[in-house]
Amino acid sequence: MSDEQGQRERWNGRAGSAWVTSQALLDRMMKPFEEVLLEGVSGERILDVGCGTGVTTVGATRIPGVRTCVGLDISEQMVDAARERAERAGSPATFVVGDAQTFGFEPAAYDLVMSRFGVMFFADPVAAFANLRAATRPGGKLRCITWRDAAENPFMTTAERAAAPLLPDLPVREPNEPGQFGLADREIVRKILTESGWTDIDIEPFGAECSFAEADLIRYVTQMGHVGIALAGADDQTRDRVVPVVRAAFEPFVAGDEVRFDAACWLIRARNTTS
Repeated sequence: MSDEQGQRERWNGRAGSAWVTSQALLDRMMKPFEEVLLEGVSGERILDVGCGTGVTTVGATRIPGVRTCVGLDISEQMVDAARERAERAGSPATFVVGDAQTFGFEPAAYDLVMSRFGVMFFADPVAAFANLRAATRPGGKLRCITWRDAAENPFMTTAERAAAPLLPDLPVREPNEPGQFGLADREIVRKILTESGWTDIDIEPFGAECSFAEADLIRYVTQMGHVGIALAGADDQTRDRVVPVVRAAFEPFVAGDEVRFDAACWLIRARNTTS
């Protein structure tokens, strides 16, 4: 199976379903990143890549001067949820199911391409960012948030590290491969953007303090990431062994009735200076 096929199946299967059913939890957890991303948003026409359930897409339409924001995601389930969110909010945001690497965008259609954790999964990142640049008008901008490396984000790998002895078939993360930490190396990101034609590249580190309710921790443990996918297909005996071990591993992040952790990210900015 190709990386592209694997991502499509993952996000239209259990991973996509988990994001939809846990969107309130994730909205709270991801709120600091939403604020950082939208703080610098400008332009009339915006494309939100890997929009998920649409919180950043809808948020962009509240910014003065923004006329159109289109959310694109490979997951049909998440796009359906995003459309429902926009309808509830009375937002003019629109949504499309598609893979940003190969999607047939109208040339020079957008003033800004933005993404909150939606651009780390491309099988061919140079081709993907070139396709996104072609969708951006001359002088238009790119603004993305990605994770720094796993060592700087221990919360994100706590579940799989704790569960690995009990779930030996868990996927092993490979550096710089498509996935959560696929754009963790600043120099590799710079090279990808340069080769795909972007200029004025700025890759700035930033940290964020994230939180969600402790009452939601078991939901997070059993639904999200590689462990969540593995447990969804596990028998009750396996779940009964794994869940207490993984929950205990998160204890350093529990403060009263909240789960709190520090996140280490990149804010990536670039410009399309070609005509």
